[in-house]
Order: sequence, then C-alpha cells, then structure tokens
Amino acid sequence: MKLSQFFATLIMVGLPLLLCAQSPINGFMQGKGKGNVVVSYFSESYDEVFLVPQKIQGVPVFDEVTLNSVSLFATYGLSDRLDVILNLPYITAKGAASEALLNDLGFDGERSGLQDLSVYLKYNPLDYKVGAGTLRFIGALGLVTPLSNYPVNEGLQSILAIGNRATSLNTFLLAQYQMDMGLFASAQAGYSLRNNDVPNAILSEIKVGYAGKSFYADAWMGSQRSTSGVDILGLGFQGFFPETKVNYTRAGINLFVPVAKGFGISAGANTYLNGRNVGDATGFYGGIVLSY
Repeated sequence: MKLSQFFATLIMVGLPLLLCAQSPINGFMQGKGKGNVVVSYFSESYDEVFLVPQKIQGVPVFDEVTLNSVSLFATYGLSDRLDVILNLPYITAKGAASEALLNDLGFDGERSGLQDLSVYLKYNPLDYKVGAGTLRFIGALGLVTPLSNYPVNEGLQSILAIGNRATSLNTFLLAQYQMDMGLFASAQAGYSLRNNDVPNAILSEIKVGYAGKSFYADAWMGSQRSTSGVDILGLGFQGFFPETKVNYTRAGINLFVPVAKGFGISAGANTYLNGRNVGDATGFYGGIVLSY
C-alpha cells in the first residue's frame, strides 16, 4: 500500500478563540474501498492573547489556558475519485486561575465535552501528467455541526468554551503537484459559511512535503480571515465571544512513519505567527493510524 493511502490530516477542530488547526483537506485520495482510522491526541497552551491594537500578556481571569483534544478521524474511498472524511473531537479547556478567584467570580476552571462532528466529501475530477509528476485538482464540501449543547454565552467564562456552537458549511478548492520521486506542493482556498452570529471566514493553506515509501513529512502555513465581526473589548463587543472577528496565520509540520502493514504513527507541531482575537498558542499532537 502506498504511503499516501496511509496518511490523513489528523486534527480538525473549530475553536475560533482557542484552537485553530490545519485544513481537513489534503491532496491525496484514498482509492476505492481504502481508508484510514486515526486516534490522535493534541495539546496546546497560551498565556498571551492577540487583541487589538496589540498582544497582551496573561489571559483575562484565567491567566493561562491549556487545551487538550482526543480526536477520532476517519477517511474512506467511496470511489477512486471520491472520499468521505469524518472527524469528532473531545475537548478539554483548563484555566490557571486560583480556586479563590474562581469561587469569588462564580466561574469554573475547566470546560470539557464532545465538540463538533465534521463530515466532508472530497472529489478529484482532474489529474494531469506534467513533466516528472502529476498535477491534481480537488474540490471539497463539508458540514460541521455541534454534537453537544456546550455553553458559549457566559461572558468571560466563555474563554474556556470548547467551541462556538455554530453549524458551518465549508468549501475548498485545492491544487497539488507531486513529483514521481515523492516531493509535492499544494495550495488551497476555502470559504466557511456559519450561523449563530459567528462571522463567515475565508480560509487558505499552502503545503510542501515528501510522500515516500518509508515516511511522510510536510510543512504548512494556513490562515483564516473573518469577513465581519467585532473585536474583544472593542466597539460593539457585548461579551458574546463567538461573534468576534478572528484572523490568524498559523504554521506547522506533520510527520508519519509506517510501522507495520496497516499501522503507523504520526506526530506534529504548529504555532501562531500572528492573529486577532485569538490566543498565541503552540501545540503538539501524536496519533495512531490504522489503514485498510
């Protein structure tokens, strides 16, 4: 089995203020009847926040926030040109505030629960042989919707909200060129249409890497730009965090090594390069990949 049939994007969560990760769409197709099941663990923390007009030291009330996620991710090839992608994370958000302060304010120091179910269809209509490689075009359509009634309208307590409890319809267009020797580069752009007063967003990502028989590695940089919204503590902000404008650029790396037939391990890291109304976080993940 080719390495590209093993690899799957591992983390897809939608926390506009807390946890933002790479695109769920990559340039590799599973093949009919083939797929992956991935169980991964992600952790990140931050004690600085990108606000307007400048980054501030210390998270309001909670001082520092740590986010942990256990995610179940699966892909399956419905045909050689059509994949389905599923993802479901369980999120835990913890603050570092003292018990005395939490009791005085009537706040909780932790929030946890199932977050949002993501379902995507990824279609590869065109492949072209170009020189010593293949140029591939992919389109994707996805629905992301909450699976639990987690709270989002609790004022500053919502800094620990595990999501924005919005349903979103996401579209992506992707182009990838992969050389026969395994080197590849891809670029994608997308749009996220959201309800619950959460601003819509323009999404983009570029990626370069190598997909060979003995390992996979890539480096990526992605961004989100909200099309509307308000700034935290700015004009029009009324304490409802999901309606804030969230912009960011984030970069990271992914690694995957097959251990045995149908089994491999993955790891990676990512960090913010800049942002608006988002924590300045650095995160790490590891995962177990089962392929069939």
